[in-house]
Amino acid sequence: MIVKDITDLLEELAPLAYAEDFDNVGLLVGDTKAVVSGVLVTLDTLENVVDEAIAKNCNLIVSFHPIIFGGLKKITGANYVQRVVIKAIKNNIAIYSMHTALDNSQYGVNAKIAQVLGLIDTKILIPQKRTIKKLTTYVPKKDTEKLKKALFEAGAGNIGNYSHCSFSVEGIGSYKAGKNANPKIGKIGETHFEAENQINIIFEKAFEHQIIKALRDKHPYEEVAYELETLENYNQNIGIGLIGSIENPSNEQEFLAFVKEKMNASCIRHSELLHKPIKKVAVLGGSGAFAINAAKSADADIFITSDLKYHQFYEAEGKMLIADIGHYESEQFTKNLLVDYLTKKIPNFAVRLSESKTNPIKYF
Repeated sequence: MIVKDITDLLEELAPLAYAEDFDNVGLLVGDTKAVVSGVLVTLDTLENVVDEAIAKNCNLIVSFHPIIFGGLKKITGANYVQRVVIKAIKNNIAIYSMHTALDNSQYGVNAKIAQVLGLIDTKILIPQKRTIKKLTTYVPKKDTEKLKKALFEAGAGNIGNYSHCSFSVEGIGSYKAGKNANPKIGKIGETHFEAENQINIIFEKAFEHQIIKALRDKHPYEEVAYELETLENYNQNIGIGLIGSIENPSNEQEFLAFVKEKMNASCIRHSELLHKPIKKVAVLGGSGAFAINAAKSADADIFITSDLKYHQFYEAEGKMLIADIGHYESEQFTKNLLVDYLTKKIPNFAVRLSESKTNPIKYF
């Protein structure tokens, strides 16, 4: 297998189109065509992780956090980022980062947290906006179903739990082929009128390339007229954070102790106890202060996240409990998720879980 074969599989789980605009995801170092000897999965790509990859004969590191986040103006080994890049390049090791693409996947970071905590009936906490697009095109009536079938197979027409969704309007199309044209319907120099259907189909933006390819490949006209529009709809299956329930309500102290144990947290910082049972739980791996209001609006009894500042605990406002379990702790199981995923996809290939310690925060 080559690097692109592996990254294509990862992008089925977490399409890069759904990463946040500020992020730096995808292949950061390496050649997409390089033959892969083994894959090492890690949360962070540090020098000790690159050393581990070398020792284990893995020339592709799949990392959650991007080692290159801002622009690199020099690569002289002056800091840990530059040293990682230099060592990876010297040893022909590729580095691929998933970060917020996996955060926004319904099967990603927060799904793993929910699984560890045993949450049920989960849904996206903050659905992502502007990830749904609409294709409008025009096709002869007799070719309509054939074209729709090709578009559906390419990933168009899915809305939540429904598939093969479209809307069609009948009309008359007209065109006049020029002398250099090669019309499949009509004659050069003559205005042709054709009974057509206008087809409208929505799709997730991650599938745009393959849908347009299917349109061009299967449309009967030499020149295909189509329009693309980005919709304002929220995508209920893509977004950050999850909210769900626990089967049996628990008091706050018992639930915090349960979270501390399950998430291997050295300590939990939390807002004032409200002395009411915990039933509805919101989770967001990594820095999640921006989602406090969303968790309150969703009537969560507790919001579990990390990297909260002093004043942000006030934002609980007596309506829910806020728990900061630590950044590394909230995302630590992400690499297990990726190893399990890749092992199922390519069971006969070397996919290894990194044993290197990368948590920069220690507790006394």
